[in-house]
Amino acid sequence: MNMKDIRNLDRDDILRVIGLETRRTATDYVMPALGLFGAGLLVGAGLGLLFAPKSGREIRGELNERVHDMRERAAAEKERLQGEA
Repeated sequence: MNMKDIRNLDRDDILRVIGLETRRTATDYVMPALGLFGAGLLVGAGLGLLFAPKSGREIRGELNERVHDMRERAAAEKERLQGEA
């Protein structure tokens, strides 16, 4: 190893030679965790769709009915509250 090689060493190279490593930042821990969380969400959603007891058309129809009922109840409650005011 000559002087040119020594000049080209960076901090990580020197730390590696003496058996140390640089300190990891919070991002080094958070990003892999977020990646695993996202992958888990995708797997969970996929399994939920595979094992759903009803077809997508039936589930969408039920959701639309529930939303319609909730809107009707909200409108009725709004009218009741306006009548009391």
